[in-house]
Amino acid sequence: MLIVGGCGGLAGRALLEEFGTDGGIRSLHRHPVPAETAPGVEWIQGDAATVADWAPLLDGIDAVVNLAWYRHGSPRRFRPLAEGLRRLIAASEIAGIRRFVQISVPPAPAAMESGLPYLRYKREVDLALTQSRLSHAVVRASMLFGPKDKLLTVMLRTIARYHRFPMFGDGRYHLSPIASRDVARIVRRELAIRESHTVDAGGPTRWVYRDLTDELFRVLGREPRYSRLSPRGAVRLARLMEAVGSSLLYAYEVEWLLSDRLGLAPYSGLDQPLEPVEPFLASEAARYR
Repeated sequence: MLIVGGCGGLAGRALLEEFGTDGGIRSLHRHPVPAETAPGVEWIQGDAATVADWAPLLDGIDAVVNLAWYRHGSPRRFRPLAEGLRRLIAASEIAGIRRFVQISVPPAPAAMESGLPYLRYKREVDLALTQSRLSHAVVRASMLFGPKDKLLTVMLRTIARYHRFPMFGDGRYHLSPIASRDVARIVRRELAIRESHTVDAGGPTRWVYRDLTDELFRVLGREPRYSRLSPRGAVRLARLMEAVGSSLLYAYEVEWLLSDRLGLAPYSGLDQPLEPVEPFLASEAARYR
């Protein structure tokens, strides 16, 4: 299996844990992680945006899993990556790859889909795969949680440090956090079937955002205290943070959250239940008590 985007990030680490004992993993990304020194794992230094010829990397490969994408950037950053991934899809067709799994993202408002480089180029890659002859799955995963994630652990740390948390609007929009380990199990299942499809992958619970943040306060042993911002004020705050170089929160992430498009239905078909988020929150909160 070729994992594009590598095993250093949240989803990649979970994939390595899930498939590491299977052997035959080729991991393409720029910087290695210690677990990639295990037997049966081959790290290849590279960037999907600059690979001109994918054929040598696909030699002996049965399946491809693509994780490669950036969290933020301009068209100048996203365009080369999208072109590199389209070359990968074309090369996979020629190589006769048995199955291609693309990890994608949930739907967003139309203006974001067409105007935000993050999404516009992502959908170009999704479309190239769905229009190919490859047996494929496009897995549109909700927000992932797991050790060192960019969502819940950051939120917990903020509450533990400041004893308050910003609340955007009324907090009545939804989230369906899904464990990174469950995404890895979903990839295993999707690799084993032949149906070509696009499937949403939410966690077991569709949380009201305000209820989820209340739970964060509870596991830290604190009463909820919020600094309330209007939706417009929340987006302005995120843009200000971007302007000063912060990667903590991007304006498009706030807009996406407020659009109430992130409460995906639970993924079905696994042989074990999806992991609830509460035990993870409790274990992470113990670090701050």
